[in-house]
Amino acid sequence: MRAESGVVGCRRGVTIDWRFVLTVLECFLPSPPLSAYVETFGFYKGDAPLHTWERCLPDGQVALVINLGHETLRVSNARASDQFQSFHGGVLHGAFSQFSVIDTTTLVTTMSVCFKPGGARPFLPMPATELTNQVVDLSTLWGPSAVSLREQLQTAQTPETMVRILERFLLAHGAMERTPHPAVPFALASFQSGEERRSISEVTAQLGVSPKRFIHLFEEAVGLTPKVFCRLLRFQEGLQRITRGQPVRWADLALECWLF
Repeated sequence: MRAESGVVGCRRGVTIDWRFVLTVLECFLPSPPLSAYVETFGFYKGDAPLHTWERCLPDGQVALVINLGHETLRVSNARASDQFQSFHGGVLHGAFSQFSVIDTTTLVTTMSVCFKPGGARPFLPMPATELTNQVVDLSTLWGPSAVSLREQLQTAQTPETMVRILERFLLAHGAMERTPHPAVPFALASFQSGEERRSISEVTAQLGVSPKRFIHLFEEAVGLTPKVFCRLLRFQEGLQRITRGQPVRWADLALECWLF
């Protein structure tokens, strides 16, 4: 991939980091062509949270997180939430269909990349299915260049410079031949289209590929089957309704979001 790198825009202020549930000082929007694959870049710097563990609920997305203030990150999963794995410097968090748990004590300065569903595939040396419900060290994916990336980010003077460094890194490691089959972005747009959201069978009927082929293409790019991905969409929609602070009619919520 080649393009002029630069920050298209940013949102400043207090928000919530999509993966590690930390208060983020700045979020940046990616430049084209990365804007087709990356949702946001996030920069956080502050004090460690008072709590030491944070449960992260699944949303079906892939994230890259680099710890700039400490040498390690510690992550667990639903199967053994009290047993943490330690990773050096940075990790890629695959698409999860279950919750994971992080140790927040060392996460005081981080830089993250939140990929759109299926958006990480062009930058991965393997299908996204191999990273499902997995957290891997960045050096496992990109070798010495991942170490160099972290060193560059640590010496950068501003978050804007960090974003440009990340953009250059992704552009250098992206490959057009790994871009998902056109059926995948079409299906993702259909599944995420709000009130006009269509069922898996309706989408499959429009694609011109067999159901088995579609599931393979989707899972290879997104890391989850269409069925599991749509289930997580409904789960996240239900969570958003609950957290709006308004009275919740639980039966209506379950029916409207298919939470059964």
